Amino acid sequence: MDHHDVTLPGGLRLHAASIGAAGKPLLLFVHGFPECWAEWHALLRAFGGDYFAVAPDLRGYNLSGKPQGVAAYRVQPLMDDLRGLLAHFGYRQCILVAHDWGGAVAWSLAVHHPQLVSRLVIINSPHPVAFARALSHDRAQQSASQYMLRLREPDAAALLLRDDCARLLALFRHPVSGLSALSQAQIDLYKQAWQIPGAMDAMLNYYRASPLMPPTAQRPGAAGLQLEAGAFIVRMPTLVIWGEQDQALLPVLLDGLETVVPDLRIQRVPEASHWVVHERPEVVETAIRAFLTEA
Repeated sequence: MDHHDVTLPGGLRLHAASIGAAGKPLLLFVHGFPECWAEWHALLRAFGGDYFAVAPDLRGYNLSGKPQGVAAYRVQPLMDDLRGLLAHFGYRQCILVAHDWGGAVAWSLAVHHPQLVSRLVIINSPHPVAFARALSHDRAQQSASQYMLRLREPDAAALLLRDDCARLLALFRHPVSGLSALSQAQIDLYKQAWQIPGAMDAMLNYYRASPLMPPTAQRPGAAGLQLEAGAFIVRMPTLVIWGEQDQALLPVLLDGLETVVPDLRIQRVPEASHWVVHERPEVVETAIRAFLTEA
């Protein structure tokens, strides 16, 4: 495995890990909260023989730079980071695989810069139109998303780091079995990444910057947005993998997805949670490989 320190045109430094030879098709893996490049360790090894498999730390996370201010974590600079990574490695297009917050960036890149994405794989991350609709009208999803409001608070970083990161580690427990999705080695790596000075507050800026929030007594949240579905069509072949035991992002977010993603396949994993990448890696790998080898 190779590690890269990439300096983007604006000066931001991103860390990335890779397996495979540059020149092969670029398979770009983008992690979610509160993970880092290591979410994809097994899949980098699985696909590094046939692809140039790359997994960055998103800005604010782990070994990547941590710009100051909430505005630095809005979707435009996040998309620019992925565009910069492609350019750095000499690619005009990639196959994009993304989970959770990485998926939010990937959906946006696929909509606004479709020439950069040949195929899209999304894992437990809602399309923005579907998420806005559910946050506006679905009471179960509104309730499941209340944590997003708490993560916007000024003291959220200190709370999550308290007691040796106990609250963060609890996120990875399966809602039925209670077992952690992480090995001890992964726990140790993640705790080290979370405790880097400034990292946790930067990671939480993704939530603070997002307009997609459940309503409160003071603010309409996503209901105050005017998202025209026709402006968010994803036209490249797309695979969505969804662990149906996800307690934060409910399966209702898949309803009607084909109206904005016409070339769509959905792989539901009934027994898996939000952490399906860790819980059922063989299912995720098999689904991605089959999708990539479609005629």
